[in-house]
Amino acid sequence: MQTNTYEPADFVTVSVGGQLFGIPVSVIQDVFSPAAVTRVPLARPEVSGVLNLRGRIVTAIDLRCRFSIADEERPERPMAIGIEKAGEVYGLMVDEVGEVLRLEAGDIDPNPVNLDDRWARFSAGIHRLDGRLMVVLDVDRLLSFGSLEDAA
Repeated sequence: MQTNTYEPADFVTVSVGGQLFGIPVSVIQDVFSPAAVTRVPLARPEVSGVLNLRGRIVTAIDLRCRFSIADEERPERPMAIGIEKAGEVYGLMVDEVGEVLRLEAGDIDPNPVNLDDRWARFSAGIHRLDGRLMVVLDVDRLLSFGSLEDAA
């Protein structure tokens, strides 16, 4: 089993399809409720479209699609986490935004061997939280889009 080398950090908890995820606060620029998302023809399946956030064009990423989570019971008003990577701004579409948690280095366990591969490739580890497991997201990997075959 690998040992982690994480420094203490703050994470925003988000829910997608009933699963709890943690996103490092250090990479978040905005948390907002998108007004309208415009579809983009021929875009990757996980790209919901684009939206206007204070004059900037933001690519909306559907995390339900990215994580292969069923489309059942989508919230009426989804939330978005604004992140900038390599000069591009993304809005990670989530069902709910929760609280901010401070996690120490020892609070994050390595991915279990039985973690679904679709999630493991985006996970930086797992945190146990009051009977639930929070998947700690690696945002760089989450926003690295390979070939279309990788999306399947």
